Amino acid sequence: MRLALAEKQLQWQGHYIDILAGQQFDAAFLRVNPKAVVPVLVHDGRVIRESTVICEYLEEVFPEHPVYPQDAYLRAQVRIWTKAVDEELHPACSTITYVVSHRHTILRNGTGSFDDFLKQGASEGHASRERKWRWIQEGITAPGAGEQIRLYDAYLGKMEDALREHAWLVSEQFTMADIALAPYVNRLAALSMQGLWEGGRYPRVEDWFTRLQLRPTFGPALQEWVPDALRLEMAGNGRRSWPDVHALIFGGRSPA
Repeated sequence: MRLALAEKQLQWQGHYIDILAGQQFDAAFLRVNPKAVVPVLVHDGRVIRESTVICEYLEEVFPEHPVYPQDAYLRAQVRIWTKAVDEELHPACSTITYVVSHRHTILRNGTGSFDDFLKQGASEGHASRERKWRWIQEGITAPGAGEQIRLYDAYLGKMEDALREHAWLVSEQFTMADIALAPYVNRLAALSMQGLWEGGRYPRVEDWFTRLQLRPTFGPALQEWVPDALRLEMAGNGRRSWPDVHALIFGGRSPA
């Protein structure tokens, strides 16, 4: 959402929600989003939830500097990517972030009992909290974690195929498809997982990400928003976990 706002040259005021500190479960935030997830947009006193829905809303309300193509077919291709993000890539991102990074931070700080963990996020639902508890306790060996990481990696392959045809994901134009994928590739980079595309494995994805980082909107929207302490924590935890991810994707173990 922040990247879309920046690309559309819109002014906005942000409020950082510390997920690891559980701020998404604060009563004040739950009144804005009972699902306890970010982002949320409040515009003219009205609440709009869900990233893709927010971006479509922004495009309709503020048509200047469009991020969706004019051509109907290309808009459909953009929506295929955003649908994939919503249905598959976002859940996979949550998994990999927990199992390679957040778990180390949470374990170091102490989890308490499972009942304590449930109470911290009671509004999230028992099944979701239990799944995260398994991610924290078992890491990459937790049920389904490996499959989610492989799915995430498969999307890099899909991006590589799409980029054979044009400079950006759906055309020669930078669009909402690129905006939608940007945070997820950037998350891998933040977790020190560039080895999933570097070294000649996915050269077009590597080039796409390099060009993305050169856009003036990238740093303020994606990198500078992350507190330095969290950025360093994620990078260090990711390096610690990289041998296990490498083994899962490539077989064998990479140097630590």
